[in-house]
Amino acid sequence: MHQPLLAHSGHIAQVQGIQVGHHTDPRRPTGCSVVLCPAGTVGGVDVRGAAPGTRETDLLHPSNLVQEVHGIVLAGGSAWGLDSATGAVRWLEAQGAGLPIGVGRIPLVPAAVLFDVMLGDMTVRPDAAAGYAACQAASSDRPAEGSVGAGAGAVVGKVFGWQRAMKGGIGTASVTVHGVTVGALVACNALGDVYNPFNGALIAGARTADGNALLNTRDALLRGEEAQPILAGSNTTIGVVATDAILTKAQAHRLAVTAHDGLARTINPVHTLSDGDTLFALGTGHTGKTLGMMTLSTMAAEAVAIATARAVLLAQSVSVPGQAPLPSWQDWQRQTPA
Repeated sequence: MHQPLLAHSGHIAQVQGIQVGHHTDPRRPTGCSVVLCPAGTVGGVDVRGAAPGTRETDLLHPSNLVQEVHGIVLAGGSAWGLDSATGAVRWLEAQGAGLPIGVGRIPLVPAAVLFDVMLGDMTVRPDAAAGYAACQAASSDRPAEGSVGAGAGAVVGKVFGWQRAMKGGIGTASVTVHGVTVGALVACNALGDVYNPFNGALIAGARTADGNALLNTRDALLRGEEAQPILAGSNTTIGVVATDAILTKAQAHRLAVTAHDGLARTINPVHTLSDGDTLFALGTGHTGKTLGMMTLSTMAAEAVAIATARAVLLAQSVSVPGQAPLPSWQDWQRQTPA
C-alpha cells in the first residue's frame, strides 16, 4: 500500500550545495539534525503551530536586513535543544563560514525544536556538542531516516494519550523538474495522525484502547470523543525545504508558507494549539535557474508530504524503562500475516 513512498529515491541533499548531518544520543531517544548551506543561500520560515520552540527566526522575515543564512538546526530536547544550534555556529565559524563583520564572521543558524523529553531521562538532551557533532557528520549523501537525529524521540498520535501513541521519526524526499530540485527534511512529532498523501490511507497515530488497531483521530473527534488533556508545546513537526533554484528572500518565505500544504496533506489534525509546526526554506541558487513560484511551491508541498510520511514509515519502535513501548508502523507490518 505504501510502496511508492518507501521506494521514493529523492532526498534533500540532492539539492545542489546542501549537506545534512545527524547526531543521535545513545543514552535516550533524542538527537539533532543540521542542514548546511553554501554562502549566498537565502532563507525563509513559516511558523504555523501555536506552540513553537525556535531561534533566530526573526532575521528570516523578508523585511529584515540580513539576506543569507549558513545552516538550519532541527533538534529534540524541547527548549533545551536550541543549544545545539550554538554548536553548529561554532563549527561553521571554524570552517570560515558566516556573515563577515570585519573582525571575524558570525554564522547565522536558525533552529527549531520538538518535544521529546517524556522518553527517558529528560536531563539528556541535545547540546552544543551534539550540534557540532551533527555538522561534523554532514555530507551530500542520502541522510539516514526514521528514528535518528531530530526524529529519534519523535512520537505521533497523542490526542488520546501517550499510552496510545506510536513512534514518529525523520524523513526526506525531493522532486526535480527541468534540472531544478526541491527537497525536504521533516521531523514528525505530530499530535495528530499521519496519512499516505497519495491515497489517504492512515499510516500511524492514535491507537484503540486495547492498542491493537489504529483509532483514526479525525473520525473519533467528529464522533464527539473527548481528547486527553494535552501539554502545550509537547508536539511539533519541524523541517527544512531547500531548492537549488534562484530565490529572493521574499520568495523563500513564500516557499516555506506553501510547503505547509504538504503537512496538511499528511497530518490530521495539524497546526493545533499544542503543536509548534515550523518549516524553514532555503534557496542556494546553484542551478542558476528558477521555475516560477507556482511550480516551486507545488514541488515543495509534494516533497514535504512524502518526507513526513517516510518519517513514520521508517521509524522504529522504542522502549524506555518504566514506560509502555511505543510501536512503529514497521512493527505492525511484521506482525501482519502475508
